[in-house]
Amino acid sequence: MLKQRIPVRTWADWTEDRPGFCEIDLVDHSGGQIVRGREHAWTLCFTDVKTGWTECVAIRNKAQVHVFAAIRRARQRLPFPLLGIDSDTGSEFINNQLYRYCLHDQITFTRGRSGRRNDNAYVEQKNWSVVRRAVGYGRYDSPGQLELLDLLYVRLHLYVNFFLPVVKLQEKIRSGNKVKRIYDDPQTPYARVLTSPSVSEEDKAELQEAYGYLDLIDLRRGIDDLQVQLLRTWPALAEPTTSWRLSLLR
Repeated sequence: MLKQRIPVRTWADWTEDRPGFCEIDLVDHSGGQIVRGREHAWTLCFTDVKTGWTECVAIRNKAQVHVFAAIRRARQRLPFPLLGIDSDTGSEFINNQLYRYCLHDQITFTRGRSGRRNDNAYVEQKNWSVVRRAVGYGRYDSPGQLELLDLLYVRLHLYVNFFLPVVKLQEKIRSGNKVKRIYDDPQTPYARVLTSPSVSEEDKAELQEAYGYLDLIDLRRGIDDLQVQLLRTWPALAEPTTSWRLSLLR
């Protein structure tokens, strides 16, 4: 009954032309090994459709209580108000706690269709380009690994949102059997937020102040160091090499 109350939204239904409407999803860190009696970490990926702004939060398992806490943490990091969330049909999202939270805070809550991953295409892209490229496909299940993931995501959200430009699809032109895709000019999520008339001047000023304190080289070194520490926790890799880190990031 609760699932029927939440409207379905597909990738083609996004018409809101302002920041604040986000897709959310979980990334599995089981390493392809389901161990009975042992939980493993997950990453909540939070992506704004308009700007591409992405937040990641590591959680110990996909229980409703941890997912809800991660959603609230990700919301606090957004440089604009959260206006809507769109999830898949998993019970970690489709539950009374999140539903009531969205009603109370006047957040639009929609969902994709069961088995239709393309309904959440914006966040699915970030699951690979941000999460998998940063932490790979290994198994993370210890408190130490969870702490390293969290530290990594704190730096990664600065690097991805302030320094990595992305393009957005503008239109598709079909000519016979071929489809030509037209993209806009590459811009960082940070730049897209600054050019949005829907974001307040106070939020923009706060964002610009944060950008002024960032050092790209120091940020990248910090991310590399945390990736090395994380990879050293893999049983099959005691001393990760540069080539291994590069292959993980491809």
